[in-house]
This record gives sequence, structure tokens and C-alpha cells, in this order.
Amino acid sequence: MPDGAPKTPFLILPADIMSQPKTFGELKGTPWGTPALQLRTVKDEMRANLMRRLEGGEPLFPGIVGFEDSVIPQVVNAILSKHNMILLGLRGQAKSRILRALTSLLDEEIPVVDGCEINDNPFAPLCRFCRSRLRQQGDDTPIAFLSRVDRYVEKLATPDVTIADMIGDIDPIRAARSGLNLSDELTIHYGLLPRSNRGIFAINELPDMAGKIQVGLFNILQEGDIQIKGYPIRLLLDVAMVFTANPEDYTARGKIVTPLKDRIGSEIRTHYPATLEQGIAITQQEAWTQRGGKVRLSVPSYIQEIVEGVAFHARDDKRIDKRSGVSQRLPITVLENVVSNAERRAILSRESSIVPRVCDIYAALPSMTGKLELEYEGELKGAEAVAQELVRASVKQIFARRFAGTDLQQIVDWFDLGGSLKLAETASARDTLEQLAAIQGLMEKAAVLGVKRKDDPPMLASACEFILEGLYASQKISRSEERGYFAPEKKRQEPFFDEKSGRARKNFN
Repeated sequence: MPDGAPKTPFLILPADIMSQPKTFGELKGTPWGTPALQLRTVKDEMRANLMRRLEGGEPLFPGIVGFEDSVIPQVVNAILSKHNMILLGLRGQAKSRILRALTSLLDEEIPVVDGCEINDNPFAPLCRFCRSRLRQQGDDTPIAFLSRVDRYVEKLATPDVTIADMIGDIDPIRAARSGLNLSDELTIHYGLLPRSNRGIFAINELPDMAGKIQVGLFNILQEGDIQIKGYPIRLLLDVAMVFTANPEDYTARGKIVTPLKDRIGSEIRTHYPATLEQGIAITQQEAWTQRGGKVRLSVPSYIQEIVEGVAFHARDDKRIDKRSGVSQRLPITVLENVVSNAERRAILSRESSIVPRVCDIYAALPSMTGKLELEYEGELKGAEAVAQELVRASVKQIFARRFAGTDLQQIVDWFDLGGSLKLAETASARDTLEQLAAIQGLMEKAAVLGVKRKDDPPMLASACEFILEGLYASQKISRSEERGYFAPEKKRQEPFFDEKSGRARKNFN
């Protein structure tokens, strides 16, 4: 098969099925019959389409955020080099999404021999069935077209995957019905890999696959031959193979057999969002927050930052297993839960707008705890307690950033003078503001967040609660389930003189 390919390949565009060639003879008269496209491989096809996009300045992988300067350039290099590749990364790092996005680099459709199990190229058939058919029918051989979506095959590697699943097996029923010998190639029931011929074959979590299956894979990668029930069969499959794996499995446990590892052209490391802004962009893109209906949804920017900050703090927390990671699905599901809790409050209080508050983030703890793999220290404390501390840490960080240089002492003094306030999670914005109005200077400080006093009660209530929770997270005031927000207990003042010795104490508060 030729290695070269034209820079700008001919693409079969969607057309009326009546205009498509239906036989091999008709196909020869189309651009598919030109020498440049007759024997073009999948990797040549992906390379040519990628070059066309690069030349035209088109987006390569829409929806992939945060990898523009790291992962995507390496993927591009692998495709330009016509490499099989493996993506190494912890869970929730968009590995599978990248693999599925590779289908956009395939032609919109390609011609195949109609009825072939392995999508044979009419100009270079592999299986015996298609070779015999072309000899017998010649130019009258029927042709079908395969879309790019149908050319992607994905398999999750598990220990129970067999050679029959991946490569194929002998079908005795087919042999009996056709009167064929079991050693005949026509008795083969092909597995996933041959059925992905002329397409992309992806395997997720490769290290979990049994070693003998991996051996079968690298034999195809290197030699192009397979053995089914002891019968050697030569199949020069045209497949772009891509894999994913967890770095811990890949390097420490050594579950990928060395010969297969050696035949994977490019090893590409993925990562979590590098900045809070990148994480927020991903979460906004993936989270289901627009619920429809007549009620308007407004998610304050500081709520989005707190939710994303929980994931960032969790990834740095020593009580959480670093080998497992903290998936980007955590802030996505948390934000969805936050919106749902605010939506519930709006329904109960019959409000016309949904505005999440900090209390809604605490209500979303069930969407966090299941995504945290705890170390021993974390297990002792409990997933819910660890999650609550992560929320407080995130609130403290975002609060310090938003209110840096802002004097909030008047609010703290109100609590120091004996004030306390308990807010109900399901209370309407107006009821909440009636309670908050007692705290001198609180509502005026909401202007720092861009919220005016009377324009939007739900937004004002959310901003004021964020200020109180920020003061609590910064240990300026206290909070409990029973009392709500109140002044912290003062440290006991020890006397300056020791009554027994009559001397001044060296250490006193």
C-alpha cells in the first residue's frame, strides 16, 4: 500500500443515494477509482485530512479545553507520523473523548464491498468471500458506503475479554450449513478487530486486558497475521489503533506486555485543567444546567469558582488517593446538583429566578463523596467530613481573592456584640434578606461582587450568604447547625500574675 497521500484528499460528500455508484464498475469511474485513493490507508487518510485542516486554520478537536498547548500538539504529531498511540492519564481527563474525536479526521464515507464483514476495499479485498465475489461478478459486484461514525470501534478492556472477542473464532454452525471444512477461512466468525478494518480501533484501560490478548494485538500490529483455533490466517488489516491507560497501571504494575508497548508509536500524557478558568470552561460546557421552562437561571461566578475550586483542592489533598485522581466529572456533577437544589428552593418559594447559594454547594455533597478515593487518614475522618472541608477551603480561597483589601470589620463586630443568624436553606430570597438586613454593612459589601441592593433579591441573598460563609471559612465568625452564624468563642484570658508565686507569667494570652 502506498505511503504517500495528496495534501487535499477527495471527500465523498453527502448526496442522494441515487447518485452514488452501486457497482464496482461504476465506482471505477469516480474519484475513488484514481490511483491516489484506491489503496490509501486509514492513517494516510487521517494524515491528509489533518493537513487540510491545519492549512485552513480549522479547529482540530472542538470541545477539548485546556490541551491546546500540551496534548493536542502531541496527538497531531502522532497522526502526522502515522503512529498508533496511547493516552496515559487519570480518570476524567477526556481520554475517551479525544479518541472519539479522531473520527472527524476520517473521510465522510468510503466504498466497501456490500455485505462484507470486515469492510473490504473493492480495489484490494482481504477476505476470501470478497475475493471470490469479485472474481465471479467483476464490475457487477455491489458496492456500499460506510460512514465515518461506523468506522470507529471501541472496546473496554476487561480480564474476561477473549481472543474470540478480539480476533475471531471458528463458527461450526456456518461450516455445517455451508458444507465447509472447519479449516476453511469462510467458517471464521470475525471479532472486533477485523470488523474495524479500514477504521479506528480503540481500547480503553489496556493494562486490564490479559497478556495473551495483548500478544495477539501486537502480532497484528507487526506482522498482520492472526491465528484462530490454530489455523494461521494472513490478514493485512488497515487499522489505526489507539489505546488509553492509567499511568499507575502502565508504569508501576507493568500490565502492558513489553512487545506491545514497544510497537505503540506515541505515548501521550493527559492532565487535569491547569487553571481554574480552564476547569470552569469545561464544567460549563459539560454540565446540564439549562433546565428550560419559564424560570430564569443565573449562576453567580463565585459559585462556579467555588465548585471548581473543590476539585483543585481535592487533587492536592493528602487524604485523597493521588493514583486514582479526582475526575473532572466531580465539578460537573456538583454544579448540576447545586442548580437542582436552587431549583427546588425556587419551586417551593414560587420565585421567578433560580440563583444558587453557598448552602446549595453543601447540599451537593452526595455528588462529591462517591468520586473521592480516600487514603487511610481520609477514611478515618469520613468522606462527607473531607468533602465539607474541601468546600470550606475553596470558599476561603475565592473569598480572599474577591474581598482582598475590603474592610469587613463592621460585619464581624455585629457578631462580636452578640448577634447570631440562622438561615434556612429553603427560605425565599425576600425572607432571607429580611433576616440579613439586621447585619449592619452586609448588604452594602455585596457591591464588591457587582450586586446592587434592591435590583435582584435572589442574587443579593446569594452574595450576602457568600460573605458570611467566607468570614466563617476565614475563622472570623463561627457557624453550627444549631445556631447558624455567631461570634467565635473568645480564648480564656489567663491572669497576668501567678497567685502562688506572685510573679508575672511569661506566657499569657
